[in-house]
Amino acid sequence: MPVMRPALLNPLFAPVSGLKGVGAKLGKLFTKLLRPGAAAGAEARLVDLIFPLPSGLVDRSRRVTIANLPPEGIVTLEVTVGRHRPPPRGRTVPYRVEVFDGTGFMTLIFFKVFGDHVEKLLPEGERRFISGTVSWYDDQPQMAHPDYVVTAEAFEKLPVMEPTYPLMAGVPARVLAKAAREAVARLPALAEWQDAAWLAKQGWPGFGDALRRLHAPDQAAVLEPSSPPRQRLAYDELLASQLALLMVRNHMKREAGRVLAGSGEIRARIMAALPYRLTGAQGRAVADILRDMAQPQRMIRLLQGDVGAGKTVVALLALASVVEAGAQGALMAPTEILARQHFATLAPLAEATGLRLALLTGREKGKVREEMLAALAAGTIDILIGTHALFQEGVAFRDLALAVIDEQHRFGVHQRLALQQKAEAAVDLLVMTATPIPRTLALTVYGDMDVSKLDEKPAGRQPIDTRVLPLSRLDEVVAGLARAMASGARIYWVCPLVAESEQVDMAAAEQRFAALETAFPGRVGLVHGRLKGAEKDAVMARFKAGEIALLVSTTVIEVGVDVPEATIMVVENAERFGLAQLHQLRGRVGRGTGKSSCLLLYQEPLGEMARARLAILRETEDGFRIAEEDLRLRGAGDMLGTQQAGLPLLRLADLSVHGELLAAAHDDAALIMARDPLLTSARGEALRSLLYLFERDEGLRFLGAG
Repeated sequence: MPVMRPALLNPLFAPVSGLKGVGAKLGKLFTKLLRPGAAAGAEARLVDLIFPLPSGLVDRSRRVTIANLPPEGIVTLEVTVGRHRPPPRGRTVPYRVEVFDGTGFMTLIFFKVFGDHVEKLLPEGERRFISGTVSWYDDQPQMAHPDYVVTAEAFEKLPVMEPTYPLMAGVPARVLAKAAREAVARLPALAEWQDAAWLAKQGWPGFGDALRRLHAPDQAAVLEPSSPPRQRLAYDELLASQLALLMVRNHMKREAGRVLAGSGEIRARIMAALPYRLTGAQGRAVADILRDMAQPQRMIRLLQGDVGAGKTVVALLALASVVEAGAQGALMAPTEILARQHFATLAPLAEATGLRLALLTGREKGKVREEMLAALAAGTIDILIGTHALFQEGVAFRDLALAVIDEQHRFGVHQRLALQQKAEAAVDLLVMTATPIPRTLALTVYGDMDVSKLDEKPAGRQPIDTRVLPLSRLDEVVAGLARAMASGARIYWVCPLVAESEQVDMAAAEQRFAALETAFPGRVGLVHGRLKGAEKDAVMARFKAGEIALLVSTTVIEVGVDVPEATIMVVENAERFGLAQLHQLRGRVGRGTGKSSCLLLYQEPLGEMARARLAILRETEDGFRIAEEDLRLRGAGDMLGTQQAGLPLLRLADLSVHGELLAAAHDDAALIMARDPLLTSARGEALRSLLYLFERDEGLRFLGAG
């Protein structure tokens, strides 16, 4: 039975087009601005208007006379309208209007306007209040296109402090501000969902008061992230996020799990076949996972590891334990190149230990696919590796007991839930990420999971010499690469992230490939996301075999490429990449026994933030420290990337400022779920409204009651 939204909130879910002065045409612009990517026919709603908060404040409190005009800035004056000077016919000069007060004269300037409009706006001889930005020309004051020209009566209603909003999609600033005020005015009286003692201790206003103060600020300090209204709303959003994650977790944990205790026989054979010993962190992670799987409750665990920390081997040992217990496992990767890399890495170990491994991506078709699916359903495949193709209809396991999802940040909660439909009993879930995540961000994205951390590098991994050079020294770099290639080195060259467009990035890669191919004929390969799978594999195979020495690529090689012989990474226009991404790219080298280096090439002049990022990479290879710095420098939204599927990006909370609030929200949510798991108390009912307002209501359907 679907969970019903509290009727009290219905007015806030009405379409924006119903507001006075908006209508259908502007409503489409609002939808584009406030609900990008919404389903066809979906409209922006009033609730979408209340959370984009003002980004700044225009202060119109400076009342002056013409004689006392400042050199620049926004001013408000009371004037009498003088002579109109329309442009001569056929001349493209502005329309000018002279105005005066008892102290002097100034000129108002209008570009590309109809004369009758200006005459109506500024009738000669009438008194008007004008507000806008003053400028000077030949020592004479002027104002181009005043923000306001109003009568004395209308001036009484003019906002002295006018909030400004980030502009997008062609919605005029004043229209957006007015619509936001109207939406907030329709906010119903809501029961308080926060603990009274906590609110009093923090000195925060109520939810409605906080919104009203932020959309009608009386001073710029109100808009600061540390102000009480901003902190209140940030905490509301964080609490909604943590509650939603815990609901999903509780639901998945409540499902009847199964005890999976393997004999250890296959794991022992894997350990014997490995050319190295596990690190202490790997050993602890394996112990965590095996302990979880031996419990009757379902496992939901995150395996977080730095670049090259050895997550794949930990995953294989977990999957082997499931096979020992007579069941099957699945390993899902976000891209075909990564799925194939996992298969290539694990296949020799599987063969040596008797594990039956198979690979399923979108490329497997026809009879090959049919035979594989039949074997999977019959149980003659122990472990299936693949992309999201593992979720497709027709993929049926005989007895799926453990699902491992790699690069979890590219999937969302919905995909986690979809796994449940692939098995009779609840599937144990191990998710992995090679992107070290600060604790605050981990709580936001993975708050429903237990965490194991791989913070040690396997023995033999070499330190990487990281250097930062301007692109003006490109010729020196190419000459250095020639010397390195002469001694047998293999090199990655990653091209700049030009735009959120594979097409544009590909063009940059092709251009660099052409230049390097001229310098090193027959020694250079090119890989990008638009290549067909077989073509990509062929180039990668030639690079791995040493037939080509230099691989030019877009960021498609960021994860999942393992060529131990590669010892040099060149990143072009490194200032355009995030810290975590640069750290991932650098991690493609230093995987063998040879000395490795990473050259970060930047375009001059270098901005302050880019300089700070590149300096951190020179200082450390510790992915967890790098992640903390990345969060501090860029904020959570940029760090995760705007295109990541399924991520609940925060709109009001800024984790670089509100990190401590997240920890409190996590603890608060855990207490709520322990005391009132079905949200039936007075506070629980109020919390349901909170979840709907912040669109974290996915978990409500698991509560068993509306």
